[in-house]
Amino acid sequence: MKILFTGGGTGGHIYPIVSVIRELKKKYSGALNLYYLGPNDNFCNVVLARERVKVRHIVSGKLRRYADPLSLIQNMIDAVIKIPLGILQSFFWLFFINPDIIFSKGGYGSFPVVVSAWILGIPVFLQESDMVAGMASRKTSRYAVGIFVSFPKTEGLPARKIILVGNPIRREMAAGSREEGAKALGLKGGRPVILVVGGSQGARRINDKILDALPELLKSYEIIHIVGPRNIDQIVRESKITAQAEALEYYHPLGFADERALADIYAAADIIISRAGSGSIFEIAAAKKPSILIPLPEAAQNHQVENAYAYAQTGAALVMEENNFTRHLFLEKIRDLFNMPETVAAMAEAASQFARPDAGRVIADYIVNYLNR
Repeated sequence: MKILFTGGGTGGHIYPIVSVIRELKKKYSGALNLYYLGPNDNFCNVVLARERVKVRHIVSGKLRRYADPLSLIQNMIDAVIKIPLGILQSFFWLFFINPDIIFSKGGYGSFPVVVSAWILGIPVFLQESDMVAGMASRKTSRYAVGIFVSFPKTEGLPARKIILVGNPIRREMAAGSREEGAKALGLKGGRPVILVVGGSQGARRINDKILDALPELLKSYEIIHIVGPRNIDQIVRESKITAQAEALEYYHPLGFADERALADIYAAADIIISRAGSGSIFEIAAAKKPSILIPLPEAAQNHQVENAYAYAQTGAALVMEENNFTRHLFLEKIRDLFNMPETVAAMAEAASQFARPDAGRVIADYIVNYLNR
């Protein structure tokens, strides 16, 4: 069986693909040849190499929504040169690989691949993580035999093709150990633990707000702060200026946490502060943790805001839009939550009810059953 994956190249696209790949390996006992076709991205190359996926690259372009002259010129170059070239390259690779089926995670990098698959008559399954479908997903949905979605009432896709499964996450993210997380980080204990995940986009702004509130936070809470690898040195320096040395025993800044460590960190936290990408939301839900979501305002189609409010309606999270994410309001929200343990417990239960940790397995079943029909 040959299965080819495609997507935009960011972690939000790659980790769901990894989830499906791992489930396919468990599900299918025969020869399984896995390929990935998309933009050249070092992160993608490294992650998929670990899963023994053969990676091939194409040129890909995207349409920017900004009205400045540079964006208009870039859009013209992409529309006239890069996208057509990407379609030709995709046609070449698909013709010679000859996959039985394609799984598209969406994103601009998937567009040339799906168009070429349609020309060659190769069936495509599409997966859309966000509450509002991205442009590439909307454009390619007409070519898909089925569309897996994460949220009910996902906007912008043909309803007759939609299959609600949740967002595929790595199962390991829901299997962390609180004890191992506390031991690895050297948590002091005796206080509620707050995990702050800045996210790959807009992390600096979240980091700055947390540093501003740090002296007050460290009076009552223990803080795990994942700040991004490029920010860690500066955050450590600034935290030493912001807070007293004895208080910093309760502050644990990290540049990055790998899969195993992140699962344990999730387990060690009592509440999680995060952006509102679909992958983050479903990992938090699988970890059964209450959360405060701070949507990235620049996200395409405003999808993080839509994701956050759709999830908050379940009772599992609170939403603080970035223009309201001030030191005073943030501290007030945190204090209010920890003064109402029954509310925190109810949020954790709602997160557990929302989680769909088997999404990757369900998608793998659909793919195998489709090919075996």
